[in-house]
Amino acid sequence: MWAFKANLVFSVLFVVFGAALGFLGNGDTFRRKVSLELNPGLTPPWVLPPGVGLVHVRGLGLNDTLHFLLCNHGAPALLMVHTNSTQSAVQVDWPVFINRSSSGSLKVEPQSSVQYSSALVFTRVWEYDDVNNTADPQQTAESSFYPPYELQNFIWSDPKITVNQTGHTVTLCGREKTESFLNGSLCLQFSAFESVGRDKAWPSLRHNANSSQLRVWLEGVTPRGNRSRFALEFQSVGDSGFQGRVDVHSSIDDEYTPSIFKVSQWVSFPVNSSGVWGYNQWKPVAYRKAEPVFEDATPCKHSQLVSMKRIPQSGLVQAYFTEDLQTYGLNISFGINKDPVFYSDTKYIKLFLPDLTHNKLFCWNKLMYILFYIAIISHSIFKLMYKQHKDSIFFYICLMASFFYD
Repeated sequence: MWAFKANLVFSVLFVVFGAALGFLGNGDTFRRKVSLELNPGLTPPWVLPPGVGLVHVRGLGLNDTLHFLLCNHGAPALLMVHTNSTQSAVQVDWPVFINRSSSGSLKVEPQSSVQYSSALVFTRVWEYDDVNNTADPQQTAESSFYPPYELQNFIWSDPKITVNQTGHTVTLCGREKTESFLNGSLCLQFSAFESVGRDKAWPSLRHNANSSQLRVWLEGVTPRGNRSRFALEFQSVGDSGFQGRVDVHSSIDDEYTPSIFKVSQWVSFPVNSSGVWGYNQWKPVAYRKAEPVFEDATPCKHSQLVSMKRIPQSGLVQAYFTEDLQTYGLNISFGINKDPVFYSDTKYIKLFLPDLTHNKLFCWNKLMYILFYIAIISHSIFKLMYKQHKDSIFFYICLMASFFYD
């Protein structure tokens, strides 16, 4: 039963794949040349099943490339590959990819240029009867859960692609062949950006040329109970040389997400090392309306991260990864104890998942910027103190040393 509960999850706005490349180049002035293509290299007579697509978003940097691939062949998945080459390219063996007959049908060449790769897979939507109104699936009896919706079996509409000055966006909407989804859908919206910016709509997440964003929403689905709540299950797939963990950090910045003072990060780091190479980041808040106001926000919570024995049924994952894999599962649920609003009241819930990215270069570049600004401030204070009281210099230096030690 514990394992069953551990595999629950729901929707929020992620910064998906945050390769902490956010401070590469010239920081906020750094730009990438972003391009988008659908089904790269696919030619007749080969065709994908109706509604299925492989979207490739390429972010070209000064000396590296970010490749994002979104595909709904099986369970929908988002793959991020970071290379140290501006000439790296995606190659697909379409007959093998379509039939899902073997691994290795999708590659990024030259393979020697690949620095890091990771995939985020959307596997299930869970629905449970919140009898005790705890909004906590981990504390809910197994008998209160309805059969899950398996996203690998969803029927999808054709990808909707939007390109404008703010970013490159792909939207996928799907449904199950049941009465519950007769007028409802689950949608995934992926965005990549050429430069720094911030969304106008809540939670107004900040992005830059090295990050992407993913919105997930469930709309119009008929619940199977009056007290139904939903959860979305995610799985991550990467090289076995990496481990995963979820960190929760405090944040005093609630300007764009009032009363939300935490940020969650699902990080990937090498075995026997604490250095973070990649992360998925989100603020633990979801929204009950498409155009929300403050009252439409509801908190989210995540389950413990668990190691999975099998890789998810995703055509993209099976095509790219070949062997020695590590898979983790995570669930995000929403609502709070004694929450008076259930899904049946609005029939809408949206989650934002910002950033799925390679993080290796982030910390060093960020540190350089921090030290630069500290140096400027320190120089100004030093000159001022020297003029006013030379004896204060020793105290000031000791204070700064204490700051760095802490």
